[in-house]
Amino acid sequence: MTDTSARRTPAAPAAKLDGLLPPPRSPGPTQRIWATLPRELAALFRPRAAEVAVAVVHEIRRSIPEYARLLDGPFGPVVTGGVEEAVGQFIDRLADPSAPREDRAKIFRHLGRLEVAEGRSVDTLQSAYRIGARVAWRRIAEHGQALNLPVVTICQLAEAVFDYIDEISVLSLEGYASAQARAAGALERRRRRLLEMILSEPPASPQTLAELALSAAWTLPEHIVVVALERRNSEFELPTFDEGVLDDLEAAEPCLVMAADSPHMHSLHEQLPGWRVVVGPKVRLSEARTSLRLARQALQLVHRGLLADTPVVWSGDHLSTLWLLTDEFLARELAERTLSPLATLTVKQRERLGETLLAWLETSGSAPEIAGRLKVHPQTVRYRLHQLEALFGDRLNDPDDRFHMEISLRAMRLLGDKN
Repeated sequence: MTDTSARRTPAAPAAKLDGLLPPPRSPGPTQRIWATLPRELAALFRPRAAEVAVAVVHEIRRSIPEYARLLDGPFGPVVTGGVEEAVGQFIDRLADPSAPREDRAKIFRHLGRLEVAEGRSVDTLQSAYRIGARVAWRRIAEHGQALNLPVVTICQLAEAVFDYIDEISVLSLEGYASAQARAAGALERRRRRLLEMILSEPPASPQTLAELALSAAWTLPEHIVVVALERRNSEFELPTFDEGVLDDLEAAEPCLVMAADSPHMHSLHEQLPGWRVVVGPKVRLSEARTSLRLARQALQLVHRGLLADTPVVWSGDHLSTLWLLTDEFLARELAERTLSPLATLTVKQRERLGETLLAWLETSGSAPEIAGRLKVHPQTVRYRLHQLEALFGDRLNDPDDRFHMEISLRAMRLLGDKN
């Protein structure tokens, strides 16, 4: 604080100082300072308002390089106007502390929003406010000394200055926070739209995706995976991912889209507690819908107990199962036609001959080898093979028939059907 006793200018006439001494008051909150300061101070300081504003802008330009560039650009008048408004409002507050202030707060919230638009931290604006407070206080102290204001009044003005700076700082923080929230909401909407377009049918054009990805701050990968999600219970957390993951966690059928080489691939279980996670196969970006379809198909097979309910289900490990069961009607129709020679047997006979036929098709092995796989006696296998020869005849030697038999038996085994 400036030493008010070291530098005195000639005293002002006594009549001019009448009423400038603050009335006696007991210590209280800072806001009471405004009520105790003499109203006449506003008229004394208003002629110096423009000078103070110029000094504040000069010091901000000198001390904060970022603002020096800003002041030379299109936003310069906004910042300069904000400083002038701040000085003017301070003096108006001296004149009438009870006057409504909401309309006057708009400029300071706007300055906070401007920081978001310019991509700066709010700390830069707070630094500018602190610089402004120091400059304004020095000018107030010098002018107060020139007017021979009492030391106690100058001290109270100092309190008022810094109380005022705290107030407008809070207003700018409010503006900054609201702009950040809107920016985050807009970005989230763009990212959600990008996810929808990636998974659309037919897929969006590469140019459309590139434009959306740029606005959504997402780098388009060449290969991606889609992760189908399902809440295991009502107690779950909504996870947060970095900008490399597109997510729609609140949809009826939640999912994620990420690059196939994303580091999140290795920590999905840890990041998604309380969720069932099924990873679709790696595909090109243009085939994202296929990855989602297979992930959701695998999820349904988990529900039916046809795939193990592991913490993370990798559908790429179950492609043959997914293929065989893509259309269950066709699988059953093919099995009915291909395995029709077994239809006249009992369920138990169909089961035994079916497993023997599948073991023979899969291995093309000898009776002892097949017996070892089925855990039966080799003579039992030979007996069953003779039965199969009698039922299927030359079809056992036809490559197409053998292929159809094998995939039909595999599909029926997955479905639990006994043929």
